[in-house]
Amino acid sequence: MLKAKDIMTSGALTLEPETEIGAAAKLLLDKHLNGVPVVDKAGELVGVICQSDLVAQQKSISMPSLFTILDGFIPLSSNDDLEREVNKIAATKVAHAMTPDPVTVTPDTSIEKIADLMVERKLYTLPVVEDGKLIGVVGKEDVLKVLTKAK
Repeated sequence: MLKAKDIMTSGALTLEPETEIGAAAKLLLDKHLNGVPVVDKAGELVGVICQSDLVAQQKSISMPSLFTILDGFIPLSSNDDLEREVNKIAATKVAHAMTPDPVTVTPDTSIEKIADLMVERKLYTLPVVEDGKLIGVVGKEDVLKVLTKAK
């Protein structure tokens, strides 16, 4: 059974939280990547920035639904959700647009578990972490390459 260590990209490109959004978008486009891990100055994984995070900057803000009762307004959605959405749209640095505390896998995670995460949770860039350190990345193309080798 194949595992993350068999299909991952070692020495993967990373970005820092202070990287400008434009530079992140250029890297993703130039290298044909869906996403890139974000590491702090100490090399600790702090997030993942994906194409979808950058595309989100172009969307309009969805105003929260309100319920009125006795001349008062009760929001039907969280103010935190609205704040997160506004921060992503207005982001100028990777730190503001990235997905913090990303889902990670270990080198021994099976390809079946990786596929489950990608399909069920719509996660297409999975950092591979061992002993708290980023050692690689598994992307959807890495999984697809397995299909071409199987024939």
